Amino acid sequence: MNSRSFFTRPLYLQLRDALASRVASGQWKPGLAIPNESDLAREFGVSAGTTRKALDLMEAERLVTRRQGRGTFVNDQTANDLAFRFCNIRTLDGRRVPGQFMEVRIAEAQANEAECGRLSLGENDRVHRIHRLRMDGVRPLIVEEVSLPAALFPNLSDKITHIVALAHQHGIILGRAEERIWTGVAAPTVAKRLSIPSNSPILRLDRVTHALDGRRVEWRIGHCYLGDEYMYLTEIK
Repeated sequence: MNSRSFFTRPLYLQLRDALASRVASGQWKPGLAIPNESDLAREFGVSAGTTRKALDLMEAERLVTRRQGRGTFVNDQTANDLAFRFCNIRTLDGRRVPGQFMEVRIAEAQANEAECGRLSLGENDRVHRIHRLRMDGVRPLIVEEVSLPAALFPNLSDKITHIVALAHQHGIILGRAEERIWTGVAAPTVAKRLSIPSNSPILRLDRVTHALDGRRVEWRIGHCYLGDEYMYLTEIK
């Protein structure tokens, strides 16, 4: 990639994309100190200011960490703080609850109308549908229904992990997520899996997760019972 390709978007975004691709592909591995601003500016034929702005954005997106006097280092996307950043369920003392997955069932199918809409897919595209129960120890916490674009996650195994680690395994870097939350009551099938009475109050969580390049990579519906032991924490920055 060279400076002649920088013409469709702001230079710093084009540069960010090029550098992020090195992280996603594994060319720049976690913990690696990447070339300094001057070297990157020369390589890509852009100004030092453009390079600095691209690296500032990458740091804000948690791709790298800049250490004064030491350099810029690639973050490990599977480290706990990053891997579980989309897990907003907490204990009352603030402990994040990523949970463990149980009763996992996976099937591949043609995307239905709702999946096409939420994941920006075509009518002939296929998805992996995952049904699973998220546990905190022995406590059932969330019944989840997940749809993933099959083209982005080929050869999906039944050893499903959290979306950050799963995306990392497939060379995808995650960006933002948007989640809709509303209250409801547990249907009998959901109540049974959560070990609660039917019609108990629950939270319904509807989240779409995007890759850094804007692609929609996951649609998750969660039926969550918090009871008196948990809370849903959103950090606004």
